[in-house]
Amino acid sequence: MASSFDRFRAGLLNFNADGFSLDLSRAPEPEGFAAKMEAPLGRAFDAMVALEKGAVANPDEARMVGHYWLRAPGLAPDAKTAEAVRSAVKAVEAFAADVHRGAVHGEKGAFTDLLCIGIGGSALGPQFVADALGGKTDRLRVHFIDNTDPDGFDRVFDAIGDRLGTTLAVVTSKSGSTPEPRNGQIEAAARWKSAGLNFAKHAVAVTGEGSQLDGVAVKEAWLARFPMWDWVGGRTSELGPVGLLPAALQGLDIRGLLAGAARMDELTRIADARRNPAARLALAWHHLTEGRGSKAMVVLPYKDRLLLLSRYLQQLVMESLGKELDLRGAKVNQGLTVYGNKGSTDQHAYVQQLRDGVDNFFAVFIEVLNDRAGASPEVEPGVTSGDYLQAFLLGTREALTGGGRASVTITVERVDARTVGMLIALFERAVGLYASLVGINAYHQPGVEAGKKAASAALSLRTRALAALRSRPGQWMKTSQICSENGLEGSEELVYKILLHVAANPSPVTARLSEDPAEALFTHS
Repeated sequence: MASSFDRFRAGLLNFNADGFSLDLSRAPEPEGFAAKMEAPLGRAFDAMVALEKGAVANPDEARMVGHYWLRAPGLAPDAKTAEAVRSAVKAVEAFAADVHRGAVHGEKGAFTDLLCIGIGGSALGPQFVADALGGKTDRLRVHFIDNTDPDGFDRVFDAIGDRLGTTLAVVTSKSGSTPEPRNGQIEAAARWKSAGLNFAKHAVAVTGEGSQLDGVAVKEAWLARFPMWDWVGGRTSELGPVGLLPAALQGLDIRGLLAGAARMDELTRIADARRNPAARLALAWHHLTEGRGSKAMVVLPYKDRLLLLSRYLQQLVMESLGKELDLRGAKVNQGLTVYGNKGSTDQHAYVQQLRDGVDNFFAVFIEVLNDRAGASPEVEPGVTSGDYLQAFLLGTREALTGGGRASVTITVERVDARTVGMLIALFERAVGLYASLVGINAYHQPGVEAGKKAASAALSLRTRALAALRSRPGQWMKTSQICSENGLEGSEELVYKILLHVAANPSPVTARLSEDPAEALFTHS
């Protein structure tokens, strides 16, 4: 019978020269699984080769999917695309250098702050990288607007305070019409104007050529524009201008990010599951969730700098794998739920349930060997706080194993730009391979578009409901009356919710509420 150490050795992929390893020994494959998956994995490798060569991988929009070219432009299917990638990186570096030396500055002097306005991949990736790699040497203080919450806007601008005149705003939106960044841009411009400043003299756009945002930036003569290409999806855009520009402005090592991703791409391009960490990870996801997302993936990084990794992975994994239909059009409702925070905080939060409660998850531990720059004081004889942190990781992992709960452990030497680039690339490739294994398209997001259409319909309903109230000023009306008299039958709940919100904010609408929503009254003064 094999010892636990033998099982560990058998389940370990060790890349010592790269400061990275993947331990799958606590998520053993079922008997016969490797043979069963050999053919599907071969097809997944072939699909990945075709994707990297420029095959149309997003048929909904007839687009190639080329985020791998961002760190290896030589792989691009044509010289024009390769040069566009190289030129964009150089332009990012040149612009950041001009900002840092004060050649590009705000109306009140050299830039001190950076405001990033975006949503989804245009925010989650930059936020993760900024938090993971930022510190006392940052060239600019970084702030994010990643929602359309008015109070959220106020909090961000309160943090910036009187430094608007030295704040650079980066607005990121491929189309320029996505509501969240567009609203953030409008609110930001209003803030600059109210401070007697010109937003255009502090603004940069990252967007598609010819987009609505591109047009605004040209018309108003913004400081600079950087590209978002059709062949890069938002959730895989961190290593393009979307993520590189904020990182470079913050003063982070963007070449290290790209080098780490490129190296992981090399490791995960190998068509041999035994030596390919992304393939092994994708196969583990498959057998741990029965190839249908039956269990959640709990991401447990034991490092404060990796706190936002789980939020970043939520979009990358869930938007890519959460699909109703497979490639043949059959209804499959695929997905892989992701959540997590950080160790050892999680041990005082939900690890109790992970150990003793419902067995509906597998854990992914992220271990970082290097504690800090320099030595640590002892908190007990011969023991540092970093020793405690590792002990909590090892102890929690052991406790989960003892409870029959599966886990995977990723170990990295330190958190630096190269490592972060490697982690991003590892999960990007694992997502692509897993999608092929279960027969879905990882590169479109019809559910997101459905949500946008529903939101647009709600705004249209708001306009009609307010017009109905406005047409009878001073008259108190129930939602049922508003709907029945204005062709809105069946929308009573939405009209009630909309008018409740309008009445709670400065407006001519007043509400008389009741325990029963059907009895609530609204009027327009």
